[in-house]
Amino acid sequence: MTRIDFHTNVGDSLLYACRLVRKAYQAGEQAVVLAEPARLRAFDEMLWTFAPLDFVPHCMAESPHAGESPIVLATDLERAPHHRVLLNLGAQVPPQFARFERLLEVIGDAPDELASGRERYRFYRDRGYALNNYKQGG
Repeated sequence: MTRIDFHTNVGDSLLYACRLVRKAYQAGEQAVVLAEPARLRAFDEMLWTFAPLDFVPHCMAESPHAGESPIVLATDLERAPHHRVLLNLGAQVPPQFARFERLLEVIGDAPDELASGRERYRFYRDRGYALNNYKQGG
């Protein structure tokens, strides 16, 4: 069964997600980041600039290099080249999340993120998934 981790109270969810992806990469993990197109573009840009001395290799799922890239950005999981870790930055429950060993949900402080995060939390809980909560800050 997929392990599901919720990271809440994170402030800027994209910046926090950059740190999570960097941590996964440094640990030798492969990850797929899922989001709607505009949000994914913003995340892609932030990955290049959030830490000037760190490089996190990544590409879009459509890239011919996606199979070799440790971090793959996708708007659709049909093109996901690996199924170890999924980081969901989208508002919806990912349709194929159960293919992954681990799902990371990052919930920022914006009202729309909080509302959609609560809905996803209930969805997973109501289907019997054990949920791990990591509340940041105070």
